[in-house]
Amino acid sequence: MLRTRLYLGLLPFLLLLVFTGGYAVLVSRQLAGSIQRDLIADYGAVLASQRMREAATLMSAASARAQKGDPFGARRAYDQQRSVFMRELMAQSAAAAGHFRAPMIETLDRAFQDYSAQAEEALLAGGPGSLDSVQRSETALYRVLAAIEDLNRRDYASALQAAARAEQLAATTLTVLLGGMAVALVISMVLAWRLSAFLMQPIKELTASVAAIGEGDLDREVPERSRDELGQLARAFNQMSAKLRAYREVTLAKVLRTQRTMEATLTSAPDPVFVLDVDGTHAVRNPAAERLAQSPDFPAEFPPGIAEPLAQVLATGDHYLPTDYRHVVTFRVAREERHYLPRILAIGDKVTDFKGAAIILQDVTKFRLLDDAKTNLAGTVSHELKTPLTSLRLAVYLLLEENVGKLAPAQRELLETARDDADRLLRILDTLLDLARLEAGATALDRVEMAAPDLLGEIAAEARSLLAAGGATLAVQCEAPLVPLRIDPMRIRHVFMNLLSNAAKFSPPGGVITLAASSAPLGFIRFSVHDQGPGIPADSLARVFDRFYRAPGQTKNGAGLGLAIAREIIVAHGGSISCTSEPGRGTDFHFLLPG
Repeated sequence: MLRTRLYLGLLPFLLLLVFTGGYAVLVSRQLAGSIQRDLIADYGAVLASQRMREAATLMSAASARAQKGDPFGARRAYDQQRSVFMRELMAQSAAAAGHFRAPMIETLDRAFQDYSAQAEEALLAGGPGSLDSVQRSETALYRVLAAIEDLNRRDYASALQAAARAEQLAATTLTVLLGGMAVALVISMVLAWRLSAFLMQPIKELTASVAAIGEGDLDREVPERSRDELGQLARAFNQMSAKLRAYREVTLAKVLRTQRTMEATLTSAPDPVFVLDVDGTHAVRNPAAERLAQSPDFPAEFPPGIAEPLAQVLATGDHYLPTDYRHVVTFRVAREERHYLPRILAIGDKVTDFKGAAIILQDVTKFRLLDDAKTNLAGTVSHELKTPLTSLRLAVYLLLEENVGKLAPAQRELLETARDDADRLLRILDTLLDLARLEAGATALDRVEMAAPDLLGEIAAEARSLLAAGGATLAVQCEAPLVPLRIDPMRIRHVFMNLLSNAAKFSPPGGVITLAASSAPLGFIRFSVHDQGPGIPADSLARVFDRFYRAPGQTKNGAGLGLAIAREIIVAHGGSISCTSEPGRGTDFHFLLPG
């Protein structure tokens, strides 16, 4: 449809071009046709008149030559020039048939016949002719030349008329062409104006609507002025705008609902939540955070326990999610100490170009108090039970030594069982006391610098006899070089001996237990103890370091406190401990210590 309108708009211009081109072709054909033929014919007639004049003059000269006594030479020259004259005369006569020149050609023909008769008489008479014959001959020649001159003037006038007609036709053609060019220019300007108005107005409206949509004004529509392609484009654009408006409304509703949900969530969250920009500016704080920040005892800036990990989170984009109470920060709020475990989440949003962090202060005051109470209770109970248990154990030993009398075999068996149970109970109480001291931080680490190969050598020398009793073999693997360690050797020895004793306990006879050390990222050293036992079930791996936990189906003796103490010792050194196992392929306990 748009193509048809463009064709119809250009039709007047095309018709003008066709008319002008047809007129130019017609004029060209006319100039190349009749006018050209007339000019050529008139020019040929002029040349023929000149040749006839020359031939008539030479015929007169031949007659004079005969009168001077050369009749034969004069006859030859006369006949030759007469033939030329007659040839030209016959050609002009044939060309002038039905033309205005025909009467003049007939007059010339009669004059020439008369002159030719006079000249024949003079040639036949020979010698000087009479004065009367000479006068008649000259008079006849004059009439021939006069007739030729009249014909020549008429041909020249006809040529001038043909030239004037050609000049007039050229002038008319130039006028028509200039007029056509002017009209074409006007028509092209009018068409350009109309087409530009027809095409540019919808484009301008579409551009304005696109710019408005780019600025967020989705209510802007493009007028539908026609049913052609431009109208279809306007309708498609308006449909797109309508869909964008609907999408914006739906998205806005979702955003509002999400925002309200987030605000309700933050408002109802009992723990303080601070949302900070990348430069540390507070962007959002929930009511609990507002109450905490408005407390007189709340510091103006976050303490190092929060500020340092916050700077690291903003710099690296990694979350900070501590899990133990060593990272707890304490604030005095309303004359009461509150303990918070900070959890810092990195935040990044490409849409809003927001980058920052969210600080969640998890209130662990109750849990901290309960943990302290539990630790204190375990330590107090263990300490209080240790004194009477020691007395009972001493009494049992005295009875077994038969210092108060002989024992029957059944009595000795019962006392030996009581002795073994008392010893085992005393070991459990010592372990509980040690664990309570570690958790409370009451036991300071006696750190010394020690090389990892030396540490492994001492542990291997002490453990080989223990492992040999169970039929296991110890293999030591130490990567070199390794950075020196600053550790408490007695505490670390306790960790190794606990892991090695567990490995020996669950290794089959003739099994190989591997004790290894290797470098780890960030300056840590990785120690591992690997056995070839039955392994630990997958659902028990997450709980092997819990107190008093024993895997289901376990038949070996133990209180389930050794691994818990090992974890506390490793954590106190600033490291971490974990376990991997595959049923039927053994177990690997490994821990990291900082160099």
